[in-house]
Amino acid sequence: MGHLTGGDPSLLRRINSAVVLQALRGSGSPTLTDLARITGLSRPTVEGAVEGLVASGLAVEAGHDGGETRRQGRPARRFRFRAEAGHLLGVEIGPHRVAVLLSGLDGRIIGTGSREVSEAACADERLERTRGVVADVLRRTSVARSSLRAVGVGTPGIVEADGTVRLGTALPGWTGLALGERLRRSFRCPVLVENDANAAAVAEHWKGAGTDSDDLVFVLAGLSPGAGSLIGGRLHRGFGGAAGEIGALHLLGREATPETLLSTTGEPLHPLDERAVAGVFAEARVGDERARAAVDRFIQRLVHDVAALVLALDPELVVVGGWAAGIDGVLPPLREELSRYCLRPPRVALSLLGEAAVATGALRLALDHVEEQLFAVEPAARR
Repeated sequence: MGHLTGGDPSLLRRINSAVVLQALRGSGSPTLTDLARITGLSRPTVEGAVEGLVASGLAVEAGHDGGETRRQGRPARRFRFRAEAGHLLGVEIGPHRVAVLLSGLDGRIIGTGSREVSEAACADERLERTRGVVADVLRRTSVARSSLRAVGVGTPGIVEADGTVRLGTALPGWTGLALGERLRRSFRCPVLVENDANAAAVAEHWKGAGTDSDDLVFVLAGLSPGAGSLIGGRLHRGFGGAAGEIGALHLLGREATPETLLSTTGEPLHPLDERAVAGVFAEARVGDERARAAVDRFIQRLVHDVAALVLALDPELVVVGGWAAGIDGVLPPLREELSRYCLRPPRVALSLLGEAAVATGALRLALDHVEEQLFAVEPAARR
């Protein structure tokens, strides 16, 4: 491995190339003069960097608009970032569905797809359904699988750095599944697997209710709520990837289970699925006293779980998503309880991305990975 010094011309070229690429990607179709002004580099340096980017396929000369001309009267050359030089996937693998988002290197979505999957489906069946949705999206958008630069995946469970699901109680056969390794066989590009609530937190910060806050908690409200947290704009996973697992208390026998909380008969609610729970909420809306009491118990536990996390992290914003975000009146008691328990109550808002939050966050994680490569100064082999 060679040693780079401050005066190494190859290092300077890489720095200049990264600076110009970043300016090019955020500037539409600038001229060389525009890029020199934006970057502060000399025009010859910019021209050399652009030539290298064109040769690598990341930039291309854009069409002339006739608005700017050189002194000789010839149109100034304009260049644009080639977002189509590669593609990214954001994938959600959940209990009831698989969803896929496809984008270019600019993160703009160019294709979507989803399919329902049985809650009881085994791991192999769920992965096969995922591959089917991906293949369908690629076919409909005429995007070659070989152009994929990275794939982000959001799924329930505690996820190791290598994409192995250490604990995943929401999906059959998910605990111990080497999910990242299994998917890399299909994609042959980097696959980044993340907890679904963590992915959703990233999404809300990127395109949702948290674009103006770097310190936020996203609550994926469901039968067993989970949360993802950003601190200073960075995802907080915890030492073992289990940060935000606020729904785990009932698994440890420390609180009433959802089956008990949502019961209207004195016996545990069975089967415990979203259809049965929706029925309880529907009964509560029309005034059934037992159903209203069950909903109140459910909301109270959610509120207490969130309050504990807020006390620990002191976020500026709490975003509530997941199917329980649609419960009538969930925000007022959450705001009230947080005001009671927290020294500095955060703002509370509903998710703006809804059911697209997890896949959107997974796409953002893939984009982050590719951006690290595009704007890296050190060559990939030296990292």
